[in-house]
Amino acid sequence: MAQIIEPNPREFATVEVDPVTIDIIENALRNARYEMDAVLFRTAMSPGIREQHDEFPIIADRKGRMVVGQFGSFIRGFLDTYKDTVEEGDVFLTSDPYSCDAAISHANDWLVLVPVFLDGALVGWAAMFGHMTDVGGKVPGSLPTDATSIYEEGVVVPPFKLYRRGELNDEGLRLILRQVRMKEWNRSDLNAIVAACRTAARRVTELCRRFGTETYLSTLDALLERNRRAMAQLIKTTVSEEKLTFTDYICDDGRGHGPYKIHCTMWREGEKVVLDFEGTDPQAEGSINFYLNENMFKMFFGIYMIMVFDPQILWNDGFYPLIDVRIPEGSLLKPRYPAALSCRTHGLGRIFDVLGGLLGQRQPEFLNAAGFSSSPHLMYSGYDANGEWYQLYQIGFGGIPGRPFGDGPDGHSLWPSFTNVPNEFLEAYFPLVIDKYETVPDSGGPGLHRGGNGIEIAYRFLEPGEISIHDDRWFTYPWGVNGGLPGGRSRKVLVRADGTTEVLPSKCDHVRVEPDDVLHYITWGGGGWGDPYERDPELVAKEVDRGLVTREGGRRYGVVLDDDLGVDVGATEKLRAQLREQRGEPAVFDFGPPIEELRARCLEETGLPAPEPPVFSRGGA
Repeated sequence: MAQIIEPNPREFATVEVDPVTIDIIENALRNARYEMDAVLFRTAMSPGIREQHDEFPIIADRKGRMVVGQFGSFIRGFLDTYKDTVEEGDVFLTSDPYSCDAAISHANDWLVLVPVFLDGALVGWAAMFGHMTDVGGKVPGSLPTDATSIYEEGVVVPPFKLYRRGELNDEGLRLILRQVRMKEWNRSDLNAIVAACRTAARRVTELCRRFGTETYLSTLDALLERNRRAMAQLIKTTVSEEKLTFTDYICDDGRGHGPYKIHCTMWREGEKVVLDFEGTDPQAEGSINFYLNENMFKMFFGIYMIMVFDPQILWNDGFYPLIDVRIPEGSLLKPRYPAALSCRTHGLGRIFDVLGGLLGQRQPEFLNAAGFSSSPHLMYSGYDANGEWYQLYQIGFGGIPGRPFGDGPDGHSLWPSFTNVPNEFLEAYFPLVIDKYETVPDSGGPGLHRGGNGIEIAYRFLEPGEISIHDDRWFTYPWGVNGGLPGGRSRKVLVRADGTTEVLPSKCDHVRVEPDDVLHYITWGGGGWGDPYERDPELVAKEVDRGLVTREGGRRYGVVLDDDLGVDVGATEKLRAQLREQRGEPAVFDFGPPIEELRARCLEETGLPAPEPPVFSRGGA
């Protein structure tokens, strides 16, 4: 456990804080959290961080509990496993999931932690991690699909002092940067993360001086307690003592095996909710394992509950004691060292679909369908005509699920703060042209509330190089709920300059491309919510006119259109009556065909062979 060195240790008394002061400090911290983002985006170099915002900041109290932030507290895992001192002026860096209790979950995420001291006493923490475009390893982008251990995935940095009492460990940093392909990007992104954390630290000390440290710390306690009370009420009213279960899948491991099962059981014991992943598949031999920190999953649970039931609640770590997370050792979600972790994004995203399937079963009106539960990646790298190395890492977007309160957005991100890389940026900085960037009609699952459509990006490559793809939901469907139908699956098609076509696997590396080859990167849609035969026919007609739904796709809603795209009312009523009779009572979940049927139809439907049954690792070093 870390030893915190305080030159002037103090016992801070808890004081009564008036509501106005609490409100001022709360909003000041919210602003400081977004100021961290602003500092980062203005000084980072990689498009993954600068443009797409693949980073996650937090501001925490003395104990490391997140008060404001985005991804949950990861400081506790660091403090419990770090074996050295924590002193004023220290800045910590790590990218090793196995050395910090999965505070970060693969080596591309570089985590910086800054203890905040005032007058010789620890008053809080600022922390942030960001995804580095490259950390070395066997493939550009450092996300090898065929890795079987973390040793193949690039440089892995154990927790160490990047700055010791304010002095940069330049030798250590040079050693790390020697292992990566994009040294200047990594250095710039890392410096930007440090600057963002130091900005938050300044804002914390300013608040302490303005209001008094005891008032500031007591306000943090009040914010954490307020969150605990709110979540306790949500859990009591929405989580049953009856055990509910849900299962979803990662389609494959990029090595020809799958699908891999994630299974969770949920129930309430008193005021606590228990989430037990017993029944999840053992860890995979490949790199799709997701080392899930229990506190991170608690945050996922809390974010989902808050956004569905009461979005005004400030989420923080206050509710953590109310959640009991149980993850079996040696499973897909808690693999044993040195299991490969680089492609864990699909497991991470699928956790949200599992939560959606669990939390709405007791109250189906609050169910969400399955949506764009991943962050699929495209990597493109090589040497340009001037002999300069180029390397792109980009996150793809897709269809957000249909929801109780409306349609899912088209072509959006799993993470609310992510943005797309502008096409103009891509074309200015990389040897490619974007021939197409548009939604895929009918890929959103039909429902009373339509699932969001996926998108198709056509990349025309201008220089010889190689690409890697990391995607999912090409085999299993994004399921619909309450009568809603599944969304469309993903596809990746490479059209060579000579006109020949190749269907690419959803996870692949070392695919050679030549000038004028075009990659059609097609993402999946969100599942539909509610009975599609209850959707307003005029709205369906409008979406057909806008190219979001095809005329034939409109018939999946039971809507018949005339030649001018007007609704044929009589034919629509007749078709809807026929479809309702054929279907019967709407199902709560529509997963599409069962797994074995998908296997039988896979090659015909996708152009790819079906994955073979999963292969598991025995674990251990």
